[in-house]
Amino acid sequence: MLSQSNISPNTPMGATLLPGGGATFRTWAPRATAVYLNGVFSGIQQFAQTDAFLMSKDPNSGYWTGFFPNAAEDDLYHFYIIGPAGPTGPVWYKRDPYARELALDSPFPTCSCVIRSATAYPWHDSAFITPDFSNMLIYQIHIGVYAINTPGVASTFLDVIGKIEYLADLGINVLQPLPIDEQESDPGEGYDGSDYFSPDFPYVVTDPAALAGYLITINRLLAAKNLPPLTLADITPAPAQLKCLVDLCHLYGIAVAFDVVYNHAGGWQILNDDQAIYFFDRAAPISTPDDPFGHNESLYFTNAGGGYVGGLSFALWNQDVCQFIINSASYYINEFHVDGFRYDEISALLALNANTGWGFCANLTDTLRFIKPRLLQNAEYWPGEYSASRSSIVASTATGGAGFDAMQHDALRLAIRGAITQASQGQSAQINFDAIAGSLFPPDLPHAWQAITCVENHDIAERDAQQRIPTLADGSNSVSWYARSRSRVATSLQLTAPGIPQLFMGQEFLEPAQWYWDPTQSNYLIDWSDLNVGLSGAAATAANPALATAMANHHQFTKDAIRLRWNQPALRGENVNAFHVHNQNRVIAFQRWLEGTGQDVIVVATLAETTWYNYAIGFPYPGAWQEIFNSDLYDNFPNPQVAGNDGGITADGPPLHGFNSSASITIPANSVLVFARPT
Repeated sequence: MLSQSNISPNTPMGATLLPGGGATFRTWAPRATAVYLNGVFSGIQQFAQTDAFLMSKDPNSGYWTGFFPNAAEDDLYHFYIIGPAGPTGPVWYKRDPYARELALDSPFPTCSCVIRSATAYPWHDSAFITPDFSNMLIYQIHIGVYAINTPGVASTFLDVIGKIEYLADLGINVLQPLPIDEQESDPGEGYDGSDYFSPDFPYVVTDPAALAGYLITINRLLAAKNLPPLTLADITPAPAQLKCLVDLCHLYGIAVAFDVVYNHAGGWQILNDDQAIYFFDRAAPISTPDDPFGHNESLYFTNAGGGYVGGLSFALWNQDVCQFIINSASYYINEFHVDGFRYDEISALLALNANTGWGFCANLTDTLRFIKPRLLQNAEYWPGEYSASRSSIVASTATGGAGFDAMQHDALRLAIRGAITQASQGQSAQINFDAIAGSLFPPDLPHAWQAITCVENHDIAERDAQQRIPTLADGSNSVSWYARSRSRVATSLQLTAPGIPQLFMGQEFLEPAQWYWDPTQSNYLIDWSDLNVGLSGAAATAANPALATAMANHHQFTKDAIRLRWNQPALRGENVNAFHVHNQNRVIAFQRWLEGTGQDVIVVATLAETTWYNYAIGFPYPGAWQEIFNSDLYDNFPNPQVAGNDGGITADGPPLHGFNSSASITIPANSVLVFARPT
């Protein structure tokens, strides 16, 4: 039977196994009249609502607690809650909001919760250090469609493990999956969260034979790092599979940042999910249309503002709700070793919680920074949706700011995509390089590393949204020379500009198709087969040889462009000077440098459709400059007809563009060149 043994004011939320056996249970249901523990414990079913399994309520806080000595790892449980509203569904069961895992004993949402130890997975990543913000390069994926092995079947956390060597070879050092917690929809994009502590069902492997196959890959990756193998038991629990992904990413030099959604939950589905947190304590319906906080019968949500994208906003005026969200983020840091968060639509969160949202953000960012000082806290914030300035979002809480470290920034994306669109209209079209020049350093921010920049992301490239860069560059043929060369210009500008670059899955190999989160929609899936054929050098055997060759060449281009960024410290610094912008010639040139080092880099880009010869460009120092990067090399790599400067130039010309010297250079059509002084 339940008791108050081992219960204290510090008893954790949810189900917590104790070293001496048994488990404590704690849940928040302030308006409930009774909360019972139900489940299957040590093989014995307990579904009787008797005093022996009635949890004890703290009348001051509304938290219910109990200790059950027979509870053990793998046991299934629910809370059975009686409240003023009575039954609002077929049964009175509720899933534990803090459940670490949901079971497959019944289809979601009527599934049980699983008791899981917090420390069962054997981590190997104690030596890993999250990169400095200025040294980050983010790669965004959707777990369910990134690494599909079987057509129509969502890929899993363990499938993504099979891409870790690929990602490490590519050169990225932050993996950012779209939301991974349990969703109301299956399949889903990730933004209709329902259970904020458990991994999403479709991303978990349950078949023992399949797990054995994944274990071979996992242990090969561990052996390559001279580490002992895992066992099947180590990767059987759902949380362990996500932990294994993070662990192995760390071993291969890749941080992991989770995408989290705190502006709303569940979409419309959560209102029809009787076991979800919406009606958790089964309060009687109330109607207060004039209430500025939007109180209703929901424990966790408010009607204020009419909700967001089909879901209701969290009731951030309630400190217990705020703590639930902060606990979820803390849980991912402490138990999953996560290195950062992308906070979805903070602008919407603030707009829907005008009186309380800012304080919540400050509390959230301060708390998480205390737990993990090197944590990346990246806010998606659009000033048009809320009145606060960008700079206040990333300002410290001590100065009245929201305390985020960085934010999604659209200025460079809009400028680059605008230029690519203009270029697609032909050689006579006007191209606005001034917009690119004005966006190289992120407007309205004190530091460049506070901007997450991109040219593609999950919102932009999604089905029925906007086109990926290759199709934007040439709508008639996404593998034409125009599409290939303009795509190289777009990514080169992104990777040589200040800020934290973010690539979207497939961008690195010229994926032309928009993406979609449903794995059955084959027209929107990443085409790994053509890339793999192209990389093997056997493009002639591919279903689309031109695409296979183009993908392989662009993949090599992206790898080398990323290494260029790692090899040139000035490209990761703050300083940028767009010293030459000529819209008619379709040329832009800018300087990157580190103060006092002389490690200057000159970037020259063009969207002209013919090569410029003897084009005069200023250089900050006279003498020899190496041509360390030429995007034209990657057309039919290595391009037998590459245009360029034979590996270097001598800046011995007269003063130009504000510099004391200059050189006449060759600029290939639709290209980016990078020059650096010899070391």
